[in-house]
Formats: sequence, C-alpha cells, structure tokens
Amino acid sequence: MGDRALRRAVFLDRDGVLNEAIVRDGRPYPPGSVSELRLVAGANETLNRLKEADFLCVVLTNQPDVARGSQSRRAVDAIHDELSRHLPIDAIYSCFHDDVDRCECRKPLPGLFKQAARDLDIDLSRSFMIGDRWRDIEAANAAGVDALFIDYAYAEPSPEGAHIRTASLDEAAAIILERLHMHASQPLAQPAPPGLLRTHIYADGAELSGIKKLAADPAIKGFTTNPTLMRKAGVTDYAGFAREVLEIIGGRPISFEIFADEPVEMERQARTISAWAENIYVKIPVTTTTGAPTTDLVRHLAAEGVRLNVTALMTAAQVANISAALGDSDSFISVFAGRVADTGRDPLPIMIESLAIMRPFSRQRLIWASPRELLNIYQADEIGCHVITVTHDILAKLGGIGKDLDQYSLETVQMFHRDASASSYAI
Repeated sequence: MGDRALRRAVFLDRDGVLNEAIVRDGRPYPPGSVSELRLVAGANETLNRLKEADFLCVVLTNQPDVARGSQSRRAVDAIHDELSRHLPIDAIYSCFHDDVDRCECRKPLPGLFKQAARDLDIDLSRSFMIGDRWRDIEAANAAGVDALFIDYAYAEPSPEGAHIRTASLDEAAAIILERLHMHASQPLAQPAPPGLLRTHIYADGAELSGIKKLAADPAIKGFTTNPTLMRKAGVTDYAGFAREVLEIIGGRPISFEIFADEPVEMERQARTISAWAENIYVKIPVTTTTGAPTTDLVRHLAAEGVRLNVTALMTAAQVANISAALGDSDSFISVFAGRVADTGRDPLPIMIESLAIMRPFSRQRLIWASPRELLNIYQADEIGCHVITVTHDILAKLGGIGKDLDQYSLETVQMFHRDASASSYAI
C-alpha cells in the first residue's frame, strides 16, 4: 500500500442488485447467458452518483453454478464483460466454489472483501455493501462493512446481522449518500441554535408549569404526553388536563394517548380524544399489551381522517407495517430511539431506514422518541428526522448548547474542588 490514502467503496452483489435475478418458486437464480441479462432500472445512473461521491464500485459475487457444472466460466466472464460495458464498475471479484469447497471467498465469509481491500487499497470501515441475500449481509458484517439489504421477499432466510433494509438499488445508494453527507458535517464546532434546525422539537411531559414555560419558547414546535408522565405529574382528570394544556399551547400540535387495550374501546377513546381539538394527534400503541398488532385499527382510523401518532415502535419492520397502514394520512410514527440505544444498539440505522420506508408518503412524519441527551437533537437533525420529542429535564439543558468547552472544563474542576473543600476531606 505504501503511502497511498485508502479509498472507500460500495461493494455490490451482482444478481438482484445490478441485474435482475431470475426468480423461480420464490428463489433467485443468475442469468445463464448474456441474452438473459437484464440490468436493474437506473443502475447506470445510480452507480455514477456513487462514483461522483468518490466511491469505488466493486462487485462481489458468488457463482457456485460453475463448481456445480451447470454454468461455464466462459459464460460468467461474458456476463461480466457485458456489465462492465454498461456500468461504471471498478472491479469484479467472483467466487466459483460451492459450500462443500469450504473456501474463504464464498459469502457469507469475508474473503472477497479482504482481497478487494488489499488489491484496491480500500478502507473497509468507510465502505458499504448492497446485497439482496442473507449471505451478502453476513459477509459484510464479518468484514466490518456497513450493509444495506434490498428486500425482495425471497423464499429463503432473512439476514440476521446488522443492516439497513431498503427496497431498491437506488434507495440504498440514496441512504449511503445521505450517511456520507451526515458524517461530512461532523463535528459541529458551534452547534446551531435549536430554532434553526430542520428537526422540530416537541416538548414531552405533563407538568403544567413546565408546559406553560415551554409554550413561551418559539423553538418548541409541539407537545406530547402519555399516561405514565401524567400519572407521575399527579394528573387525575384526563379530559380536564387536556383542556388546560390545549388552552396553554394554542394551535401547536399535541399528542394524547389512549389507554384502552381492547380494539373496540381503543377506537372509541381515539375518536373521543380526536374530537377535543383540531391540533390533536391520537397516540395509538403499535401493539396491545398481549403483543397483538394494532395495524388494522390504525388503518381504519387513518382512512377516516383521525390524526394519529403511532407509538412505541423499535424496529424497521414495525415501521414498514404501520407506514403502509397509515398511507398518505397526516400522521406521526414514533420510534423509541432512546430505548433502542438502551439495549446497546445504535438507533441511527433504524432511524435512517425508517425515513426511507416513509419517503413515499409525504404527510407521514418520523419522531425520534425517548432521547437521552441533547446530542440526540443534532443527530436527528443530521439525518433529516422530522420531529424529536424531548422531556422537560433535557430541555432544561438547552442553555448549554454551544458553551465554550475550555470554560466548561474549568467550571467542572472548580466544582470538584469546591465540593471537596466543603466536605473537609483529609488524606
């Protein structure tokens, strides 16, 4: 490698990603010859966008039919020559073995990634993989490469490793370029004031005094609450509390949550709450307490014009189901990114994938729910999340945004010294 700078790459599976797979009985198969080769729509334009962003475009493909004797090496080479004539591909790496050969290059093992990294001076930690099968995702995970999975719902196991689920090559590339822009903008030497962010801040709480104070802040664009916060605040009259809050906040959006657990009563409560004011969004949990999905109820209420905030989601699969049920209705989807982080998982891939899932519906808005720190506001803004709900205690820290870090360091040292002196410690 010498002193050359390492490059970043987008690794691409071949069949199903660059060219259409031939699907029989729900399973994908490669084209048998050049005459059967059909490029994925827009593949040339998509790869050119990646090239313009200074990515290498490298194909990594398993071709076990050569080992099985049902495909010739010459036919595979001819297909690759044809792909290279039509697409801006930098290199193609193939494994011609079958599972019984136990080679290091057959995905899900990472051998092809490592070989390409050595040959082309690629930094795997700054690279991405786009695949349509579980082997692609597991191989990328093993190589330390961020993976994006194009889900064609094949009749085979779904990938279990870390990945972002997408619907097409074009969508996967858009997510990669969005991530690239996000990382290029970090770190923020001077964070922007909250009022200048794209992401709207909604105050999350049930203390009337806190709501009154925050309602006077133009940076707060809306409000949310829930039965847990209301109980903690000592609220005993749900409807009375709602009337007071509505008077305080004016016409800004606010979400109130149902508390029933049976579909008929859930629907009745939703309709009652919705009728209180035009700016109300009714919170519907993604499941009942027994785990039964509320998708049908969401679809029914959304179709009748009830403004909804579907809450307590934590997976992209849940988002896909709820987004389809909501359709193009005026609605929110609340993904509890903070609780996802509490499990040791990075919520950013889920939030980015959720935005991609919701993109066809212009009136759906994604909420980054249950944030744990002010930094989450800026993370939400960087990926284009529509709303973040922030509790009153975290909002109280807004005054520290942009604070000089040297001064903050000095104040921290002074605090430690002051507390130690006040305690009269001796050693």
